[in-house]
Amino acid sequence: MSKRIISKRMVIMLIILAVVFGLIFGFKAFVGMKMNEFFDNMPQPAAAVSTYEARPDSWAVMLEAVGTVNAVNGVDVTSQVAGEVQKIEFESGDTVKKGDVLVTLESAADRAQLNALQATARLSRQEFDRYERLFKQGSISKSELDNRRAQRDQSMAQAQAQQEQLNYKTVRAPFDGRLGIRQVDLGQYLQPGTPVVSLTQLEPIFVDFSLPEQELSKVEQGLKVRVRLDAFPDQTFEGEISAIEPGVDAATRNVNIQARFENADRKLRPGMFAKVDIQLPQAEEVVVVPRTAISYAPYGNAVFVLQNADTGNNGEQATGESDGEPQKIVKKRFVKLGRQRGDLVAVVDGLKPGEVVATSGLLKLRNDAKVTIENDVQPSADPTPTPGNS
Repeated sequence: MSKRIISKRMVIMLIILAVVFGLIFGFKAFVGMKMNEFFDNMPQPAAAVSTYEARPDSWAVMLEAVGTVNAVNGVDVTSQVAGEVQKIEFESGDTVKKGDVLVTLESAADRAQLNALQATARLSRQEFDRYERLFKQGSISKSELDNRRAQRDQSMAQAQAQQEQLNYKTVRAPFDGRLGIRQVDLGQYLQPGTPVVSLTQLEPIFVDFSLPEQELSKVEQGLKVRVRLDAFPDQTFEGEISAIEPGVDAATRNVNIQARFENADRKLRPGMFAKVDIQLPQAEEVVVVPRTAISYAPYGNAVFVLQNADTGNNGEQATGESDGEPQKIVKKRFVKLGRQRGDLVAVVDGLKPGEVVATSGLLKLRNDAKVTIENDVQPSADPTPTPGNS
């Protein structure tokens, strides 16, 4: 009997504990639910933003590309014959004219052989003149005269060939330009084709670049081209399109284009990386906003457009807390962007002129968020910014 009473008391105690704990956990769940409801429905404070009114603008149509600076003429000057370097007539970095002597090779043996061949050629000419007089007198046949003429021509050709071989002992500049670093020394024995020094013509100079085939109808010879270089970030160089490849690269579907620059200051050097802007004669109408107004995202770029808040249940317009102006909210709108110019960007689709967009505080904005306008400090919206170096 006592065991039955103990078991009954144990059951009652377990039931009481279950009820108590159930009430505790139920109360905590109820409190958590109410707190979540409070935070979900708690009014968010209005975010302070600066604004900008989208405006129409007329932009010159520009095509952008990247290219490489190439010289009109650029070679490694070499020796065409073997020989020992006797004289070096230049310094590294010199500016030379076409025909200037750069290197002279030892040529004593070649000059002696030339003298011998020239003497033989003179003797052949004299003998031919004598045989020609005899032929006119009828003393010799025409075949003998022709034989002497052939001997004369052969000896003169041999002397001329030796003269050309001697000329090769003097290495000359093939065109006007600037020399590089000397690559030979006095007394060095050169083999044919050994580089002596590099020579580059810097005035004028070319920039080669390519454009997609879709842009081929927009470009033509004579169009102005502007180039920017990493070596001179604050300077632009102007030239014009001088040649367009007649065919399109089948692998890349790009067309190769060449622009010519006078390069009087010789700042453009072969091999430089160039950012190319091609200015087309026509202009396009665009809607522009500052780049700070764009919320960039992988799934699409957007802007926050300011609108008046909806009217309340009494039909009155919602107003701000202090100034009585209509309460502003933002609507997130995806847009399609075009080209950029300085601090401005063109909006191709999704925005109309006159609409006001937020230009600061974008990270704290969401759709339908209330905002207050503070335009005391405006982000830059300059199409041609010139930031300082500091």
